[in-house]
Amino acid sequence: MAHQEKETSGLEWRITLGDGSSKSLVPETGPISRIWMGLKGLMAGLVLKVLKFFNKAWDIGVDDPRKVIHCLKAGMALTIVSLVYFTRPLYEGVGGNAMWAVMTVVVVFENTVGATISKSLNRVIGTTLAGFLAFGVHWVASQSGQKFEPLIIGASVFLLATAATFSRFIPSVKARFDYGALIFILTFSLVAVSGYRVDKLFALAHQRISTIIIGTCLCILVTMFICPIWAGQELHALICRNMDKLAGSLDGCVEEYFDHNGELKDSDKHPDKKLLGYKCVLNSKTTEESMANFARLEPAHGRFNFKHPWQQYLKIGASMRSCAYSIEALNSCIDSENQAPEFIKKHMSNVCLNVSSNSSCVIKELAKTIKTLKKSSSIDFLVEEMSSAVQDLQNEIKSLSNLLSPAELILPGSKETEKTTSTIHLLEVLPVVILSSLLIDISSRIQDIVKTVEELANVAEFKAEADDKAKQNQANINRIVPSQQNDDQQTMKALERV
Repeated sequence: MAHQEKETSGLEWRITLGDGSSKSLVPETGPISRIWMGLKGLMAGLVLKVLKFFNKAWDIGVDDPRKVIHCLKAGMALTIVSLVYFTRPLYEGVGGNAMWAVMTVVVVFENTVGATISKSLNRVIGTTLAGFLAFGVHWVASQSGQKFEPLIIGASVFLLATAATFSRFIPSVKARFDYGALIFILTFSLVAVSGYRVDKLFALAHQRISTIIIGTCLCILVTMFICPIWAGQELHALICRNMDKLAGSLDGCVEEYFDHNGELKDSDKHPDKKLLGYKCVLNSKTTEESMANFARLEPAHGRFNFKHPWQQYLKIGASMRSCAYSIEALNSCIDSENQAPEFIKKHMSNVCLNVSSNSSCVIKELAKTIKTLKKSSSIDFLVEEMSSAVQDLQNEIKSLSNLLSPAELILPGSKETEKTTSTIHLLEVLPVVILSSLLIDISSRIQDIVKTVEELANVAEFKAEADDKAKQNQANINRIVPSQQNDDQQTMKALERV
């Protein structure tokens, strides 16, 4: 006789048969229930993805609030330009081409002032030039008769579009006028082809140019006067940050290499993000070039005048990348399979650490010079200290030859290899020699950075720190002298009364 019992866990039902065996009862799931479970899983996964997306968006906004401000500015510009549709005099003046003003704001509005001005100029110049050329081609084609008119227009579109497209491959054109060439192709093709069927071509071109000017002027005003983000300041800050990262990477690589048997504490070790900061320098070339091109178009702002030598920042960036390549080679020595014995590392650690410390101090001082726009009064002293440390390192490398004997140079397998038991093998010294030569090379590249920064200081007319200190001392004297004069006057009055 079978009887039914329920598990104590309450998760399933079992039937005990007469032979003592048991069988669990699992309810059969129909197709509807399976579809419902699949939909529930799909909805749950979709909700989780949406929540992750919003969390990531929130982190981006918190990390850089200027991105949120840029989005609000873009929405404000689009809202203002949309009023063209609702203001009857403006709408009647531009007709149905008011949409071009909205499109202009969408494609022209950028994060920095310089980028917005650059795109605005490209759009206005490209549209104007294409409009006049299309009008001229249309006039020539109309004078040639109906038979040749479509041929002339088609040939002109082919030739000019081909030439403009090829110009986008030229590096100098692509860097500054790529967007303008694209707009030229678009506008010329639209105006020329539409002019074949539209009688009032000049009015059409005039309306489109007017709406584009309205959109570009609005974008420039919004980006320039509402929480502006200047490309020049961004480039200036980028160079300073890269210099600090370069100095941190140099110190971190050398200290990591001479970490004797893990003697450095975890708090003293450089994190990977700081250790690999030189990679930011290597990857910033494109950003620096675009920011420099945008900064040239910006008006005077903050501490920078209109003719600030932004191109000199590109030379500084190139010098830093040259130094970063050597630091990258230096970093590869840390994880190399061929390592010098610990006693050789300990023998060379002090001089190598001294070179890296002095070199990083020079880089940090240069970063301070650019950051404050003031000539450093101690840079010459720091460069001399670095040169002195390099000279000590070279002397220490020469002293390693005393630890090597001539017998050590004999090829392996020779009968005289027994004589080298008390000396150091050349392959054991080679890793430290390579690292030392890289440090010497880095110091020479740092001197190139010093020269480019000094050129920037001379062209941009940086003030000297000594002049500022002298002015401050003079101001303090001027404050003290009147107080002394007041004391003397009070003393004279007291004597007269007596």
